Amino acid sequence: MNILVWHVHGSWTTAFVQGPHRYLLPTLPERGPWGGGRPAAWDWPASAVEVAADDLADTDVDVVVLQRPEEFALAQRWLGRAPGRDVPAVYLEHNAPREHAATSRHPVADRDDVPLVHVTHFNQLMWDTGSTPTRVIEHGVVDPGHRYSGERAAAAVVVNEPVRRGRITGTDLLPQLSRSVPLDVFGIGTDGLREHLGASSGGDAGVDLDIHECGDLPQHRMHAEMARRRAYLHPLRWTSLGLSLIEAMHLGMPVVALATTEAVEAVPPGTGHLSTDPARLAHALRELMAEPELARRTGAAAREHALRRYGLDRFLADWDATFDAVTADASTRAARRAPVAAGITGRS
Repeated sequence: MNILVWHVHGSWTTAFVQGPHRYLLPTLPERGPWGGGRPAAWDWPASAVEVAADDLADTDVDVVVLQRPEEFALAQRWLGRAPGRDVPAVYLEHNAPREHAATSRHPVADRDDVPLVHVTHFNQLMWDTGSTPTRVIEHGVVDPGHRYSGERAAAAVVVNEPVRRGRITGTDLLPQLSRSVPLDVFGIGTDGLREHLGASSGGDAGVDLDIHECGDLPQHRMHAEMARRRAYLHPLRWTSLGLSLIEAMHLGMPVVALATTEAVEAVPPGTGHLSTDPARLAHALRELMAEPELARRTGAAAREHALRRYGLDRFLADWDATFDAVTADASTRAARRAPVAAGITGRS
Protein backbone atom coordinates (compact mmCIF):
# COMPACT_ATOMS: atom_id res chain seq x y z
CA MET A 1 0.00 0.00 0.00
CA ASN A 2 0.90 3.66 -0.40
CA ILE A 3 0.15 5.27 2.97
CA LEU A 4 0.06 9.04 3.47
CA VAL A 5 1.20 9.89 6.99
CA TRP A 6 2.66 12.94 8.70
CA HIS A 7 5.64 12.73 11.02
CA VAL A 8 3.99 13.84 14.27
CA HIS A 9 5.48 11.60 16.97
CA GLY A 10 9.01 10.40 16.28
CA SER A 11 9.12 7.12 18.21
CA TRP A 12 5.65 6.03 17.09
CA THR A 13 6.36 6.82 13.43
CA THR A 14 9.73 5.07 13.63
CA ALA A 15 7.90 1.86 14.51
CA PHE A 16 5.10 2.44 12.00
CA VAL A 17 7.37 2.84 8.97
CA GLN A 18 9.03 -0.52 9.63
CA GLY A 19 6.14 -2.27 7.91
CA PRO A 20 5.94 -3.66 4.35
CA HIS A 21 4.32 -0.59 2.78
CA ARG A 22 5.41 2.66 1.14
CA TYR A 23 5.04 5.57 3.52
CA LEU A 24 4.49 8.98 1.94
CA LEU A 25 5.60 11.91 4.08
CA PRO A 26 4.42 15.35 2.86
CA THR A 27 6.95 18.12 2.46
CA LEU A 28 6.64 21.88 2.11
CA PRO A 29 9.44 24.27 1.11
CA GLU A 30 9.50 25.72 4.64
CA ARG A 31 9.14 22.25 6.21
CA GLY A 32 7.46 22.90 9.56
CA PRO A 33 4.76 20.82 11.30
CA TRP A 34 2.65 20.24 8.18
CA GLY A 35 5.41 19.42 5.70
CA GLY A 36 8.42 18.19 7.64
CA GLY A 37 9.01 14.98 5.67
CA ARG A 38 11.61 12.59 7.07
CA PRO A 39 13.42 13.78 10.22
CA ALA A 40 17.17 13.92 9.66
CA ALA A 41 18.04 12.49 13.08
CA TRP A 42 16.01 9.27 12.78
CA ASP A 43 17.12 6.10 11.03
CA TRP A 44 14.14 5.18 8.87
CA PRO A 45 13.95 2.64 6.03
CA ALA A 46 14.01 3.71 2.38
CA SER A 47 10.31 2.88 2.07
CA ALA A 48 9.56 6.09 4.02
CA VAL A 49 9.71 8.62 1.18
CA GLU A 50 9.20 12.35 0.99
CA VAL A 51 6.58 13.68 -1.41
CA ALA A 52 6.12 17.38 -2.12
CA ALA A 53 2.63 18.56 -1.20
CA ASP A 54 2.14 19.87 -4.76
CA ASP A 55 2.84 16.39 -6.16
CA LEU A 56 0.36 14.49 -4.01
CA ALA A 57 -2.57 14.99 -6.40
CA ASP A 58 -0.69 12.88 -8.97
CA THR A 59 0.47 10.28 -6.44
CA ASP A 60 -1.27 6.97 -5.78
CA VAL A 61 -2.50 6.95 -2.18
CA ASP A 62 -4.31 3.90 -0.85
CA VAL A 63 -5.01 5.10 2.68
CA VAL A 64 -4.45 8.24 4.77
CA VAL A 65 -3.43 8.16 8.43
CA LEU A 66 -4.69 11.38 10.04
CA GLN A 67 -3.35 12.47 13.41
CA ARG A 68 -4.50 16.10 13.79
CA PRO A 69 -7.86 17.66 12.89
CA GLU A 70 -6.21 20.09 10.47
CA GLU A 71 -4.98 17.20 8.33
CA PHE A 72 -8.48 16.57 6.96
CA ALA A 73 -8.42 19.86 5.05
CA LEU A 74 -4.75 19.52 4.09
CA ALA A 75 -5.25 16.03 2.67
CA GLN A 76 -8.33 17.10 0.70
CA ARG A 77 -6.55 20.12 -0.76
CA TRP A 78 -3.35 18.28 -1.63
CA LEU A 79 -4.91 15.05 -2.87
CA GLY A 80 -8.01 16.53 -4.42
CA ARG A 81 -9.93 13.82 -2.56
CA ALA A 82 -11.74 13.89 0.78
CA PRO A 83 -10.38 11.47 3.41
CA GLY A 84 -13.02 8.93 4.32
CA ARG A 85 -15.24 9.71 1.34
CA ASP A 86 -12.92 9.55 -1.68
CA VAL A 87 -9.88 7.81 -0.17
CA PRO A 88 -9.81 5.39 2.79
CA ALA A 89 -8.62 7.01 6.01
CA VAL A 90 -8.17 6.36 9.71
CA TYR A 91 -7.69 8.89 12.49
CA LEU A 92 -4.97 8.02 14.98
CA GLU A 93 -5.32 9.51 18.47
CA HIS A 94 -2.04 9.66 20.38
CA ASN A 95 -3.24 11.60 23.40
CA ALA A 96 -5.54 11.35 26.36
CA PRO A 97 -8.12 14.16 26.64
CA ARG A 98 -6.51 17.35 27.92
CA GLU A 99 -9.57 18.70 29.73
CA HIS A 100 -12.55 17.00 31.39
CA ALA A 101 -11.25 13.49 30.81
CA ALA A 102 -14.52 11.60 31.11
CA THR A 103 -16.61 14.00 29.03
CA SER A 104 -14.25 15.38 26.36
CA ARG A 105 -15.76 15.07 22.89
CA HIS A 106 -13.35 13.80 20.27
CA PRO A 107 -12.92 15.81 17.01
CA VAL A 108 -14.03 12.82 14.91
CA ALA A 109 -16.97 11.82 17.11
CA ASP A 110 -20.04 10.53 15.28
CA ARG A 111 -18.34 9.89 11.93
CA ASP A 112 -19.03 6.68 10.05
CA ASP A 113 -16.43 7.17 7.31
CA VAL A 114 -13.19 7.53 9.33
CA PRO A 115 -12.60 4.99 12.10
CA LEU A 116 -10.65 6.11 15.15
CA VAL A 117 -7.58 4.23 16.38
CA HIS A 118 -6.38 4.78 19.94
CA VAL A 119 -2.87 3.90 21.11
CA THR A 120 -4.07 2.84 24.58
CA HIS A 121 -7.20 1.40 26.12
CA PHE A 122 -7.15 4.27 28.61
CA ASN A 123 -7.55 6.75 25.76
CA GLN A 124 -10.43 4.77 24.30
CA LEU A 125 -12.08 4.68 27.72
CA MET A 126 -11.79 8.42 28.33
CA TRP A 127 -12.64 10.01 24.97
CA ASP A 128 -16.31 10.47 24.07
CA THR A 129 -16.38 9.36 20.43
CA GLY A 130 -20.11 8.95 19.97
CA SER A 131 -20.94 6.47 17.21
CA THR A 132 -17.52 6.56 15.51
CA PRO A 133 -16.06 3.05 15.15
CA THR A 134 -13.01 2.75 17.40
CA ARG A 135 -10.27 0.25 18.04
CA VAL A 136 -7.03 0.11 20.02
CA ILE A 137 -3.64 -0.65 18.52
CA GLU A 138 -1.21 -0.63 21.39
CA HIS A 139 2.25 0.79 20.91
CA GLY A 140 5.12 -1.13 19.38
CA VAL A 141 8.76 -0.11 19.40
CA VAL A 142 11.85 -1.09 17.50
CA ASP A 143 13.77 -3.22 19.98
CA PRO A 144 16.97 -1.38 21.00
CA GLY A 145 18.32 -4.56 22.58
CA HIS A 146 19.06 -5.53 26.18
CA ARG A 147 21.66 -2.86 26.92
CA TYR A 148 21.23 -2.37 30.65
CA SER A 149 24.29 -2.01 32.84
CA GLY A 150 22.88 0.16 35.64
CA GLU A 151 26.41 1.28 36.49
CA ARG A 152 25.38 4.79 37.50
CA ALA A 153 23.34 4.93 40.71
CA ALA A 154 20.87 7.44 39.31
CA ALA A 155 17.43 7.43 37.70
CA ALA A 156 16.93 8.38 34.06
CA VAL A 157 13.94 10.57 33.24
CA VAL A 158 12.82 11.35 29.68
CA VAL A 159 10.40 14.23 29.26
CA ASN A 160 10.01 16.86 26.56
CA GLU A 161 9.57 20.50 27.58
CA PRO A 162 9.34 19.86 31.33
CA VAL A 163 9.39 23.56 32.19
CA ARG A 164 6.52 24.52 29.89
CA ARG A 165 4.40 21.46 30.61
CA GLY A 166 4.90 21.56 34.38
CA ARG A 167 2.41 19.53 36.38
CA ILE A 168 1.30 17.52 33.35
CA THR A 169 4.75 15.92 33.16
CA GLY A 170 5.21 15.79 36.94
CA THR A 171 8.02 18.34 36.75
CA ASP A 172 7.05 19.67 40.17
CA LEU A 173 7.75 16.23 41.71
CA LEU A 174 11.38 16.14 40.63
CA PRO A 175 12.86 18.19 43.51
CA GLN A 176 11.26 15.88 46.09
CA LEU A 177 12.40 12.73 44.27
CA SER A 178 15.91 14.09 43.70
CA ARG A 179 16.41 14.18 47.46
CA SER A 180 16.36 10.37 47.33
CA VAL A 181 18.38 9.68 44.15
CA PRO A 182 20.15 11.72 41.47
CA LEU A 183 17.92 12.38 38.47
CA ASP A 184 19.35 12.60 34.93
CA VAL A 185 16.73 14.28 32.75
CA PHE A 186 16.76 13.77 28.96
CA GLY A 187 14.55 15.39 26.35
CA ILE A 188 13.67 18.51 24.42
CA GLY A 189 13.70 21.74 26.39
CA THR A 190 15.49 20.51 29.50
CA ASP A 191 17.92 23.44 29.51
CA GLY A 192 17.23 25.65 32.50
CA LEU A 193 15.29 22.96 34.34
CA ARG A 194 17.40 23.10 37.52
CA GLU A 195 17.18 26.88 37.67
CA HIS A 196 13.42 26.77 37.13
CA LEU A 197 12.90 24.13 39.83
CA GLY A 198 15.22 25.88 42.25
CA ALA A 199 13.32 29.14 41.87
CA SER A 200 9.90 27.48 42.09
CA SER A 201 10.85 25.58 45.26
CA GLY A 202 12.47 28.55 46.97
CA GLY A 203 16.04 27.44 46.34
CA ASP A 204 18.96 29.27 44.80
CA ALA A 205 18.94 28.60 41.05
CA GLY A 206 18.67 24.88 41.63
CA VAL A 207 22.15 24.51 43.12
CA ASP A 208 20.87 22.18 45.87
CA LEU A 209 18.98 19.90 43.50
CA ASP A 210 20.53 16.60 42.42
CA ILE A 211 19.03 17.02 38.96
CA HIS A 212 21.16 16.95 35.82
CA GLU A 213 20.08 18.31 32.43
CA CYS A 214 21.17 15.81 29.78
CA GLY A 215 19.54 17.43 26.75
CA ASP A 216 17.92 16.09 23.60
CA LEU A 217 20.19 13.31 22.30
CA PRO A 218 19.77 11.24 19.14
CA GLN A 219 17.74 8.18 19.99
CA HIS A 220 20.58 5.64 19.84
CA ARG A 221 22.75 7.80 22.12
CA MET A 222 19.91 8.42 24.53
CA HIS A 223 19.22 4.69 24.79
CA ALA A 224 22.88 4.02 25.55
CA GLU A 225 22.90 6.69 28.26
CA MET A 226 19.59 5.61 29.75
CA ALA A 227 20.82 2.02 30.06
CA ARG A 228 23.76 3.18 32.19
CA ARG A 229 21.37 4.44 34.86
CA ARG A 230 20.18 2.12 37.61
CA ALA A 231 16.46 2.76 37.03
CA TYR A 232 13.96 4.65 34.91
CA LEU A 233 11.59 7.17 36.50
CA HIS A 234 8.26 8.02 34.84
CA PRO A 235 6.75 10.93 36.82
CA LEU A 236 4.12 12.02 34.27
CA ARG A 237 0.71 12.71 35.75
CA TRP A 238 -1.28 12.87 32.54
CA THR A 239 -0.09 11.35 29.32
CA SER A 240 -1.29 8.69 26.95
CA LEU A 241 1.69 6.39 27.52
CA GLY A 242 5.20 7.74 27.14
CA LEU A 243 7.05 5.59 24.63
CA SER A 244 10.27 6.25 26.54
CA LEU A 245 8.81 4.14 29.35
CA ILE A 246 8.36 1.19 27.00
CA GLU A 247 11.80 1.78 25.47
CA ALA A 248 13.36 1.75 28.96
CA MET A 249 11.71 -1.60 29.63
CA HIS A 250 13.04 -2.93 26.32
CA LEU A 251 16.52 -1.83 27.40
CA GLY A 252 16.17 -4.01 30.51
CA MET A 253 15.67 -1.16 32.97
CA PRO A 254 13.54 -1.45 36.11
CA VAL A 255 10.92 1.30 36.08
CA VAL A 256 9.33 3.44 38.77
CA ALA A 257 6.20 5.26 37.66
CA LEU A 258 3.18 7.17 38.80
CA ALA A 259 0.16 4.86 38.70
CA THR A 260 -1.74 7.06 36.27
CA THR A 261 -3.28 6.65 32.82
CA GLU A 262 -1.99 3.57 30.92
CA ALA A 263 1.08 3.05 33.14
CA VAL A 264 -0.93 0.66 35.30
CA GLU A 265 -1.23 -1.66 32.28
CA ALA A 266 2.30 -1.17 30.99
CA VAL A 267 4.08 -1.97 34.29
CA PRO A 268 2.74 -5.19 35.81
CA PRO A 269 3.99 -6.53 39.17
CA GLY A 270 7.59 -7.67 39.09
CA THR A 271 8.68 -5.27 36.34
CA GLY A 272 8.88 -2.13 38.45
CA HIS A 273 7.03 -0.05 40.99
CA LEU A 274 3.78 1.92 40.63
CA SER A 275 2.18 4.29 43.08
CA THR A 276 0.24 7.54 43.27
CA ASP A 277 2.29 8.41 46.36
CA PRO A 278 5.60 10.12 45.47
CA ALA A 279 7.02 9.03 48.82
CA ARG A 280 6.54 5.39 47.81
CA LEU A 281 8.22 6.07 44.48
CA ALA A 282 11.16 7.63 46.31
CA HIS A 283 11.42 4.55 48.53
CA ALA A 284 11.40 2.25 45.49
CA LEU A 285 14.14 4.29 43.84
CA ARG A 286 16.32 4.14 46.95
CA GLU A 287 15.81 0.38 47.12
CA LEU A 288 16.90 -0.09 43.49
CA MET A 289 19.96 2.11 44.03
CA ALA A 290 20.97 0.04 47.06
CA GLU A 291 20.38 -3.37 45.46
CA PRO A 292 21.87 -3.59 41.95
CA GLU A 293 21.03 -7.28 41.61
CA LEU A 294 17.37 -6.61 42.40
CA ALA A 295 17.42 -3.84 39.82
CA ARG A 296 18.90 -6.19 37.22
CA ARG A 297 16.31 -8.92 37.85
CA THR A 298 13.44 -6.46 37.79
CA GLY A 299 14.72 -4.93 34.57
CA ALA A 300 15.03 -8.34 32.93
CA ALA A 301 11.38 -9.03 33.79
CA ALA A 302 10.42 -5.62 32.42
CA ARG A 303 12.13 -6.40 29.12
CA GLU A 304 10.41 -9.78 28.83
CA HIS A 305 7.02 -8.16 29.36
CA ALA A 306 7.70 -5.28 26.95
CA LEU A 307 8.80 -7.63 24.18
CA ARG A 308 5.65 -9.68 24.61
CA ARG A 309 3.13 -6.85 24.83
CA TYR A 310 4.76 -4.07 22.82
CA GLY A 311 6.67 -6.03 20.22
CA LEU A 312 7.03 -4.63 16.72
CA ASP A 313 5.60 -7.68 14.90
CA ARG A 314 2.30 -7.51 16.81
CA PHE A 315 2.07 -3.75 16.28
CA LEU A 316 2.58 -3.97 12.51
CA ALA A 317 0.21 -6.93 12.17
CA ASP A 318 -2.51 -4.98 13.98
CA TRP A 319 -2.06 -2.06 11.61
CA ASP A 320 -2.15 -4.30 8.54
CA ALA A 321 -5.42 -5.83 9.74
CA THR A 322 -6.81 -2.33 10.25
CA PHE A 323 -5.82 -1.20 6.77
CA ASP A 324 -7.40 -4.30 5.26
CA ALA A 325 -10.64 -3.59 7.09
CA VAL A 326 -10.67 0.12 6.25
CA THR A 327 -10.02 -0.36 2.54
CA ALA A 328 -12.61 -3.15 2.31
CA ASP A 329 -15.18 -0.97 4.04
CA ALA A 330 -14.35 1.95 1.74
CA SER A 331 -14.87 -0.27 -1.30
CA THR A 332 -18.25 -1.39 0.02
CA ARG A 333 -19.40 2.18 0.64
CA ALA A 334 -18.16 3.29 -2.78
CA ALA A 335 -20.15 0.51 -4.44
CA ARG A 336 -23.28 1.64 -2.62
CA ARG A 337 -22.79 5.19 -3.87
CA ALA A 338 -22.10 4.16 -7.47
CA PRO A 339 -24.78 5.17 -9.99
CA VAL A 340 -27.19 2.43 -10.95
CA ALA A 341 -26.11 0.96 -14.27
CA ALA A 342 -28.03 2.15 -17.30
CA GLY A 343 -31.17 0.10 -17.83
CA ILE A 344 -31.05 -1.48 -14.36
CA THR A 345 -33.35 0.07 -11.80
CA GLY A 346 -33.50 -2.69 -9.26
CA ARG A 347 -37.31 -2.76 -9.55
CA SER A 348 -39.43 -5.56 -10.98
